[in-house]
Amino acid sequence: MRRFLPTMLALAGFAPLPAVADDTGSTLEKIAKTGVIAIGYREAEPPFSYKTPEGKIIGFSMDLCKEVVEAVKQHLKLDEVKVEYVAATSATRFVLVKSGRIDIECAATTNNAERRKIVGFSYPHFTTATQYMTRREDAVARIEDLAGRSVAAASGTVNIEQLNTINRDKQLNIGVIPTKTNSESFDLVDDGRAAAFVWDGILLAAMIAQAPEPEKFTLSQETLSPPEPYGLLVRHGDETFRAVVNDALKRLFTSPRIDEIYKTWFMSPIAPDGMNLNLPMSTSLRAAFDAPTDYLD
Repeated sequence: MRRFLPTMLALAGFAPLPAVADDTGSTLEKIAKTGVIAIGYREAEPPFSYKTPEGKIIGFSMDLCKEVVEAVKQHLKLDEVKVEYVAATSATRFVLVKSGRIDIECAATTNNAERRKIVGFSYPHFTTATQYMTRREDAVARIEDLAGRSVAAASGTVNIEQLNTINRDKQLNIGVIPTKTNSESFDLVDDGRAAAFVWDGILLAAMIAQAPEPEKFTLSQETLSPPEPYGLLVRHGDETFRAVVNDALKRLFTSPRIDEIYKTWFMSPIAPDGMNLNLPMSTSLRAAFDAPTDYLD
């Protein structure tokens, strides 16, 4: 079992706000009225969004959203905007955004055409591809080596959809195990109940780095998708709020501060255990930061 990456908690104890219909463009109006912005975060998605054992909610995406909160405060000419943190999972994030329970999700959510039908995305803040992790002793070199075996992936992710498509197209007869959380998928591989766990490469690398025995696992060289961007989630059709979000990100991305923030989370030891991904900024991400634009592929 890992020292960190706790199982994501259920959303018990949160009284739902009145539902906010899509395409109303009312996020800023709600914040102006209540003085509160509801930010969705992940319990265990380092280095983007996670909760430490001490209860601090931190991460690369969370730092970006601090800029958004400040921009919203200035846009609405408020002295203060209170932040309410709401836990989200791969399975609940879209419902929480669509219902108005959260105003912006600050994590690692892939932007694609299908998802843009139900939610809005900010400018990209990272890119990654789908990969899989296995136990080193199983010597898995390619997806075909998993034929006839069990493979885990979290429900509500693009990764499980991609796995199902590859499984069907290649007729691999993989037994796909949908899980509620990514931590559960990791545990299935750790315990030998699944041969592989399919997820975003950067997030798998972080999980492996935090494991008590990281040398026990290996991350595939093979990718199961082209690189795709992450974006911050907002409500579908709320272009006024999305413009405030994007303006805040553009100011940050085109300033030297983005390098400082990136180094903090990807090139330095991070809480709680000093994990260091040692991942320099890619040329494609640098280009995305230098000229922020909507991803519409």
